[in-house]
Order: sequence, then C-alpha cells, then structure tokens
Amino acid sequence: MRRPALYSSSPRAAPESAGEPAAADAPGADAAAVAAAPPPKARWKPGAWSFAVLVLLSACLVSGSYWYGGRHTPQKLTQKDIDSAVLRTLQTNTLPSPAAKAAEIIRPSVVRVVGYGPEKATPEAKTEKRGRNLAKGKPPEAPDPPGEVERGVGTGVVIVDKGLILTNLHVVAGSEKIKVTFYDGLEADAAVVSVQPENDLAVLQAKKIPDDLIPATMRSTDDLQSGDQVVAVGFPFGIGPSVSAGVVSGLKRAFRSPEGKQELSNLIQFDAAANPGNSGGPLVNMDGEVLGIVTAILNPTQARTFIGIGFAVPIENAASAVGTSPF
Repeated sequence: MRRPALYSSSPRAAPESAGEPAAADAPGADAAAVAAAPPPKARWKPGAWSFAVLVLLSACLVSGSYWYGGRHTPQKLTQKDIDSAVLRTLQTNTLPSPAAKAAEIIRPSVVRVVGYGPEKATPEAKTEKRGRNLAKGKPPEAPDPPGEVERGVGTGVVIVDKGLILTNLHVVAGSEKIKVTFYDGLEADAAVVSVQPENDLAVLQAKKIPDDLIPATMRSTDDLQSGDQVVAVGFPFGIGPSVSAGVVSGLKRAFRSPEGKQELSNLIQFDAAANPGNSGGPLVNMDGEVLGIVTAILNPTQARTFIGIGFAVPIENAASAVGTSPF
C-alpha cells in the first residue's frame, strides 16, 4: 500500500516585518517570558529519514520472501523433474500411435487401382468379387451393372511425382481399361508402361494427376530385421484406404501362386493383415518409408483370406521395374 506523504508539524517562523526588530530584540522585552517559551520540536535530519526508509523497505522484502516461500526464485531443473513432466504428459494426453503416424505419411501417395474388362472365371476371382459386393452392401452374387465390369481391384503407390505408380501385375493383367483414384479423390485413366513378371510388378502412368501429388519415400531393406514394425495400406476388397499393422516375420521367403504358374523369391514375410485388394499397396516402416510392395497372402484353402502370412516384394526389386534404383 502506498504510504501517505509525511509533512513536518513544526510551525513556520513568522516573517519579520520590514523595519521592525524581532520580539526577542525589542526594547524592554521580558526576559522571563522568553525563557518560559516552549523549546522547538525535534526534526528528522535528511540522512536519518533516508536510512529509516531503507530499513522499512528491507523489512518488507524479507517479510515477502518469507511469506511467499521464495516462489519467484528460479529453480534449476533436474533430470528427475524432466522425466516426471514427460511422464505426466504421457499419462494425461493421448498421442498418435507409431502406426497411425506412418499411415498418415504414406496415405497421400496411395492410390486405388481398378482394372476393367472381361470378368475372370477363376475361383479366386469369384471369391474376390463376392468380397467386393459384400463391401459395397450388395448380395454376394450380385452381377456387375451394365457397362464396365470390374475385373479386379488393387492398390498402387506413387513413386514419381509425374504420375508413375507401382502396383502388382496380376491386378491389371488382362484389363482393357485401368483407372486410378488418388488421395484427393481425383480419378484418372492409366496405362501400363513397364512390367516385371518375375516379381509380379507393373508400372502405371496416370494420364491426369493432382497438382500437389506427393511421391512416396523409399527405404532400403538392407538393415531390415525380423520383428521390425511395419504397416500395410491398401484397399482390401475395395475398402479403403485401410491400415493394418504388424511386424516383419521373416526375410528371403519364397511363394508359389495357388495355380502353381509362378514362384516368387526373396520376399518379405509380414503379419500385418492383408486381403485381396491390398495387392500392389505399400508395406512401410514407422517413418512411412516404403520397404516393399504387398503381393501375396498364403492360405492353403480356396478362401483367399488372411491367416497371418503375407508377402511383399522388396522395394529394391520393385524400383528396378521402373528402370532405376532409388539407392
């Protein structure tokens, strides 16, 4: 609280009239009356006043420090304080999972691939068609609408911002027309510009692309190990983009197609859920970098559904299908 101004209570001396002597010097002044006059009141000297103010301010400061416990005094943080703050943040805030962050990174580069043409007559093709119908809320055996017939649905990943897309050869083989749908919803026709049958790979060139198309980042598999976390992003039975997470189950695996027509080697085995429609989609690490192209699932029955074993072509092999190595 602001202290009120203090003023001296001592009376001022009356000014002397010009030409009149002071009362004490007046002729015939009563000496006794002068002696009986009260003594003047004591006054603070300037030095004493300043000292008193300093003492009072010091007392206030000491008292404030005592009552507030030194809360305004800077404290040095210890590692224990930092760990405690981080733990409290983790306990009170929901953070995105590593798989969610990886999927968010790769999603703008993932496309839906649909091949149109004569309907396949294989048991696998019929199973896939039933699955697509169910995903659309239709009866399993519902026929395709008149006009273009979906021969197969798969996934692709953009690897060059000019619209080059990697996918599986079996997704587009035999198609009379191919359409791709980009992340922003843009739909465009595409053409096959290169194939690599030994790895079941095809490269598509989209005839129209988004203005801000983002290609995927590819990562060498040289240091990939069993147990590493991976994410598969694609359109199983046409639903998507869908995300599934798992780990690398093994390396340098071999797989023979159900018809026995082709054997693939040097594959990445993984356990992230994959189903028909995931073919051609990216298998990525927790940084959203493409490690391989999902190409097959192992199921000894005709169900063509996931039982825990999927395979992907390493990105080194897949990139060579474009005619260049990314590393």
